[in-house]
Amino acid sequence: MTYSNSSSLTSTNWIQRSVRHAVALTLAGLAPLAMALDIQPYSADRLAQLQSGGKPVAVHFHAEWCGTCKSQEKALQSIKSEGSLPGVALLVADYDKEKDLRKQMKVRAQSTLVVFKGSQEVARVGGDTEATKLKAALAKAS
Repeated sequence: MTYSNSSSLTSTNWIQRSVRHAVALTLAGLAPLAMALDIQPYSADRLAQLQSGGKPVAVHFHAEWCGTCKSQEKALQSIKSEGSLPGVALLVADYDKEKDLRKQMKVRAQSTLVVFKGSQEVARVGGDTEATKLKAALAKAS
């Protein structure tokens, strides 16, 4: 069977439109994740960059051996998967390794979340594992 150029062109256009729609729908599904809480490893340079730019940022003091920290991590991941708190960066600091940072921020225990709007501390949570309370603290940075 032979197709005319016009029907081939129409068929090609239909395929191109279908692919564009599929890509758009896929990207739309990923958009909330791209706009969600941005969880990344702590670095002094990254914290300074975010704070000097007046950005909302939090530091989570986490220890691998800490059960409460692991529960907080799950709660924070659920907040991220909701797609909420766009523009808020969460820097995860190793409680055991970042001793100078702990002193600077006056953090005495692992599982502490220190929230900043720029360089101004706006909230602090210690040991809480409820997603709603962690989200409320993080929202104060926005």
